[in-house]
Amino acid sequence: MEEIGVGIVGAGVRGVYCLGQAIAMLSGETKLFVSGVHDILEGRAEEARQYLEKLYSDQGQNRTVRVHQKYREMLEDERCRMVLVTNFTNQHRSYAVEALAAGKKVYLDKPISVTREDAVKIVDAARGNPLIMGFTRRYEKSWIKAKDLLDSGSIGPLQMMQINSVIPYHRYLQTWHRRRELSGGALNDKSSHHFDVFNWMAGEYPRFLTAIGGRSSVFPVDKNAPESCRVCDRECPYRRDPYKISDGAFVLQFDSWNKADNEVDRIDTCVYAPGADIVDHALVSVAYPSGVKAALFFSIFGSDSQDQETLLLVGGKGKILVNRHEGKVTLHSDFGRTVESFDCRGAEFDTSHFGADRDLVRALQSFYDGKDPVATARDGFVSLEMVLAAQESIQKSGHPVNIGID
Repeated sequence: MEEIGVGIVGAGVRGVYCLGQAIAMLSGETKLFVSGVHDILEGRAEEARQYLEKLYSDQGQNRTVRVHQKYREMLEDERCRMVLVTNFTNQHRSYAVEALAAGKKVYLDKPISVTREDAVKIVDAARGNPLIMGFTRRYEKSWIKAKDLLDSGSIGPLQMMQINSVIPYHRYLQTWHRRRELSGGALNDKSSHHFDVFNWMAGEYPRFLTAIGGRSSVFPVDKNAPESCRVCDRECPYRRDPYKISDGAFVLQFDSWNKADNEVDRIDTCVYAPGADIVDHALVSVAYPSGVKAALFFSIFGSDSQDQETLLLVGGKGKILVNRHEGKVTLHSDFGRTVESFDCRGAEFDTSHFGADRDLVRALQSFYDGKDPVATARDGFVSLEMVLAAQESIQKSGHPVNIGID
């Protein structure tokens, strides 16, 4: 098979230890391989190289993963055919646009960007060379099953949707995500997924939304808070030991994480430290042109449980319930007379994002071969528009905000 070199921008959690790992583990199935890594922290890129080359070595493959100090070097690498842009969200525009202009196939991790201006530039750049967005729920078997059941007419015409997302994601206050200028905030990083799901299920883009939310009393700012968990001796339920932390697909054991001095490079900043300007909870209501309504119940201070995220679809003659963490879909059809349960876990459920990252890599192969992207730059743009509208509505105490999609 013709091999397809993949360059990864951003040697962090998403790029290397989820997607890069998935590419390496599926190297016997797809034509993709990691050809190089670029990160503004050269030491972090070097750690990523060692990690990925060991994955290949463990499978009996002798692969060389190049560390590109300059992004242009990656684009000029003759092996690099596809670029995964997985760095800070506020940097997406420059990297994605340059890769598209260079003729590369581009995967852009969600969210598309932080600002509307950057998102427009990305959409414009993708008109002649489409990119694929990384909304993972579009690749998770349970969400796909729900969409298939909905489209089959099993619950009649869709009327209402609800996502409950009560996940212990206090790490948004411990990493670079705590700065809205870098990440767009928790609503952007996490709920860009949720808004995309609403649009995907509805099959259309929304008209307007309302939102209330903000910062709760759960994480009060403490001017005397220690800089990070590693220098703290307090009793705290949010303590993060970088050497032991697991985010579902990996354990970070490298110095660039564990000895980072700059706040934006750390993963264990104190949740009470000053400087975070993101919301930690929100209630969002969305209205669609067809009359479909959607509601999001969101917080990052939830408990660790098996129902941390659920999707409810209500139709004219039934409902569909998705329990993401259990990989289970329940269908109530024929006005409740029939109830069916579907186990959607599959053999790869215990891998990152409940197996979605493996299927996403398979989708990257298909995308490279000419298949339409599962989620487009346009989908990413609309999701951001909803995030920005929600943030505006929160600032206006729930005032409705129109979403102007041409």
